[in-house]
Amino acid sequence: MSPTSPANPACPTRRLTTAQALVAFLARQYTERDGRRQRLISATWGIFGHGNVAGIGQALLEAGGGRSGGGNGGAGNGAAHRMPYLQGRNEQAMVHAAVGYARQSGRLSAHAVTTSIGPGATNLVTGAALATINRLPVLLLPGDTFATRPADPVLQQLEVEYAGDVSVNDCLRPVSRYFDRITRPEALIPAALQAMRVLADPAGTGAVTLALPQDVQAEAYDWPEEFFAERDWHVRRPAPDAHEREAAVRAVRSARRPLIVAGGGVRHSAAEETLAAFTAATRIPVASTQAGKGALRHDHPADVGGIGHTGTATADELARTADLVIGIGTRFSDFTTASGTLFANPAVRFLHLNITGFDAHKLAALPLVADARAGLEALTAALAGRGYRVDPAYETEYTGAKEAWEERVEASFATPDPTARPTQTQVLGLLDALVTEDDILINAAGSLPGDLHKLWRTRSRDQYHVEYGYSCMGYEIPAAIGVLLAAEGRTPRRPVWALVGDGTYLMNPTEIVTAVQENLPLKLVVLQNHGYASIGGLSESVGAERFGTAYRHRDADGGFTGPPLPVDLAANAASLGMRVLRATTVDDLRTALSEARDAGGPTCVYVETETPDTVSGPPPAQAWWDVPVAETASRPAAVKAREEYDRQVAARRRHL
Repeated sequence: MSPTSPANPACPTRRLTTAQALVAFLARQYTERDGRRQRLISATWGIFGHGNVAGIGQALLEAGGGRSGGGNGGAGNGAAHRMPYLQGRNEQAMVHAAVGYARQSGRLSAHAVTTSIGPGATNLVTGAALATINRLPVLLLPGDTFATRPADPVLQQLEVEYAGDVSVNDCLRPVSRYFDRITRPEALIPAALQAMRVLADPAGTGAVTLALPQDVQAEAYDWPEEFFAERDWHVRRPAPDAHEREAAVRAVRSARRPLIVAGGGVRHSAAEETLAAFTAATRIPVASTQAGKGALRHDHPADVGGIGHTGTATADELARTADLVIGIGTRFSDFTTASGTLFANPAVRFLHLNITGFDAHKLAALPLVADARAGLEALTAALAGRGYRVDPAYETEYTGAKEAWEERVEASFATPDPTARPTQTQVLGLLDALVTEDDILINAAGSLPGDLHKLWRTRSRDQYHVEYGYSCMGYEIPAAIGVLLAAEGRTPRRPVWALVGDGTYLMNPTEIVTAVQENLPLKLVVLQNHGYASIGGLSESVGAERFGTAYRHRDADGGFTGPPLPVDLAANAASLGMRVLRATTVDDLRTALSEARDAGGPTCVYVETETPDTVSGPPPAQAWWDVPVAETASRPAAVKAREEYDRQVAARRRHL
């Protein structure tokens, strides 16, 4: 018989530590959307230190830690409510893995991440920022210093002279969508409920932080059994307001050169088929942001590719002449708008379908505040009886431009000499020839996002996984692990590729060990070009002359123009447990990629890439991006770059 609460004898209670209660609570939370139900928190990543080992660590052990459960259930109270544990090597990387899992799960399921106090907690900040900026749910459970202050200061405590209640965990406040510090066991009840509300909120999700003082984690309390009841969090699909819908219909019907900009909200809402139906009815072309790429397959007639600074010539020319830009689930970042220079038609207006009012009003747009799928369904239905369709000449124009761009893609992917060292775009071309709609590509930083956005032929709604809201180097490998975990159970298992340059690899290769430990068939492609290729090119364009962007020995003058550093990244990956396939030619690479795709365990393909020429290389940027150039300088390169900068800035406009 369960004990009862002294305050309410009719209410049964369970005596657990705060950490045990939290883990048991999390194991009973579910999301539901469109009749599909799944665990909200399906696993917990953790690195243990003195700030969480005796609290959350012990609670995870009680809850049947391990990917497939194990143990006797403990506070988890049965196999269905066990909390799987995943062992990470770096706290930031654990958050990246959790974010990759959440994105692949359609934001309907997430992971928790627990760390010790001090550096373990502050290492979460970058991952939390990435999650919140990309609107992806992750639950952060950092240990915190003693709430009872038995000794002051304790190990790793930040002392703030003017505020005794501040700890390093407060660094997480601005990058969290919800933050609370649990200074008493009973305070967990409202905080945990609020945390779940935010994680399951399609308009407000992101990183959620519950800071857990190490003494409170281990403190026991009589918890009401109701706290541990299974709870479903419905993920809503708000429909548009009737007034906003009619205003949107009028805007679409009056447009002669409309253009859709599909963002990540299309994917989060699972609105791809609805978008396809809308374009079939209206023939409006669809450009995509980095997060929205894949909203339509690359071979859909209305898909005109990426937009903005890393976009296609087709999409960017349409954007320059569009009289109505219909944003769907996008934040309209500076890469998308070419820093305010892309949408050049003096008569251009904006209509923005977004689940958040904050985003829906950007660029002085007509707002259509709704779930992307519900909003598109409402627009399609409202336009159905009113006979709207773009002029056939406009459709012919953009389909013809799309065909011309495909010829440019083919030229970039072509490999006329199979014995030569491949360029980066040729690497992508070989992958393009190999993959099917099952494959998933993951990238985040360097020059690859630009090449992928312009050139990659996306074959399925979730094939293109490029994190570009925060563009965080070191995201790719842990995110690929998260994606693999989200795709578990599928037979055959989907091939997941993490594409990284040498700069990104050096930032964060540690989770290779996790992939090896879990025997996950991660396919890692390391492109070695001895430096920061993307920033090197940007540096040259802004008059900084590639300073500090090459990985080379110092020269006699103290610069970095000597021979390349003798760093063997392939040997490093092998030392961490990966099988490594080295490729030196196009033919070698073709064979290695095919072998890696069929591999059942973690496999790395390592290739040194050649600098492409202007003909075979990737197309240049089709739109500008604002990186301020030195206003005064003595070096000619910077003076010339400033002249070009002033010319571009003159074209910027504010949309009001």
